[in-house]
Amino acid sequence: MWSFLQTTHCPVTSGKRGGSTGRNKCFGLQTSPLWKVGRLPLDPWRGEWGLFVLTHRAWKQRTGSDISLELESITVPTAASMNNGSIPTMHPSCMEKPPLAMDIILKLDIFGIILYSALTFMAAVSMLVYLEECVYIYKHVPNNKKSVIIWVNGAAPVIATMSCLGMWIPRATMFTDMTSACYFAVVVFKFLILMLEEVGGDEAFLRRAGRHKLKISTGPCCCCCLCLPFVAITRRTLFLLKLGSFQFAVLKIVFTILSIVLYTNGTFDLSDLSIYGAAIWINPFVGILTIIALWPVAIMFMHLRVTLRSIKIIPKYAMYQLVLVLSQLQTAIINILALNGTIACSPPFSAPARGYMMSQQLLILEMFIITLVTRLLYRRQYDPLPQEEESDNSTSLKQAVLSESESP
Repeated sequence: MWSFLQTTHCPVTSGKRGGSTGRNKCFGLQTSPLWKVGRLPLDPWRGEWGLFVLTHRAWKQRTGSDISLELESITVPTAASMNNGSIPTMHPSCMEKPPLAMDIILKLDIFGIILYSALTFMAAVSMLVYLEECVYIYKHVPNNKKSVIIWVNGAAPVIATMSCLGMWIPRATMFTDMTSACYFAVVVFKFLILMLEEVGGDEAFLRRAGRHKLKISTGPCCCCCLCLPFVAITRRTLFLLKLGSFQFAVLKIVFTILSIVLYTNGTFDLSDLSIYGAAIWINPFVGILTIIALWPVAIMFMHLRVTLRSIKIIPKYAMYQLVLVLSQLQTAIINILALNGTIACSPPFSAPARGYMMSQQLLILEMFIITLVTRLLYRRQYDPLPQEEESDNSTSLKQAVLSESESP
């Protein structure tokens, strides 16, 4: 909220009688004769306040007039500027919304054209490689694995495509990020199902692991709780593991729809970190759901990593974790730095918009590389796993029975 602290008139020099504009002796800025002085939260995330100057038209608009708002200059007084009598100015676009797509295209220089073209090419190649991989999976992969492998393979290409759209249309960044997050929420659950299908399905998993137990002291929830007991593998345990990941796939979509509805009402704003904003309540809750969903996947991977070593489950899990870190953690860190003012404003992008832009461009490059690596990991012959070796007791028992049957 703008808090107008004082109202005054400043001497104006003009060569003509009745001139409407002149040079303000107080600040050396071109303003109209009637102006207002107040305080504006220039960087509210760091608690800074900047002195600003408004024209009389801005004041009229503030008081209910239909005349458009005109922000002449936003200034931040510093010790150096107070000593020499000058005040540095900030570009008005640093406090505006992200630019339109056409504004970006018109202001691109040679380097910008090359950068945007290269990143767009990478996103397009990622999607084409994914489509070619889908055709291969459809022709050569058993039916019970087709769907889950296609879902897991699509994480990097979908994020790269959404990031490309967000790069060209900065005002749609929130929606493209939400789409990528919803898709990856489904991928978390699908990766758990993929590990189960690789061992032959639920029944085969229960037969193989009937005499084993699950280690639940794993990340991201309980990696430090080494005292937790091992859990027997039963149908109920398997159901709880699936439910833990499935809830994230459903609730993430629900909260995304809720966020969009609140955004249209003006209630949801990612930059509004006050206690009265919806983002400060929704985002931490979604983060808790994410941690809960990742825990069952980590438990299952720790249990099957030796069994599925022949199908390269360890590098596959590494790629899955890398997509998670880059698309969620890296993006969150960059956005926090932008909101905190660490990333500077660069017209026509404000500091938050520039942070979002940097995040989208990095994701395109990273997801392009992950798409190529993932293609090498999943493009293989899908032969059934060898049967698990039987225990020593059962083997010795069979040998005793055979020896008795052979004896006269």
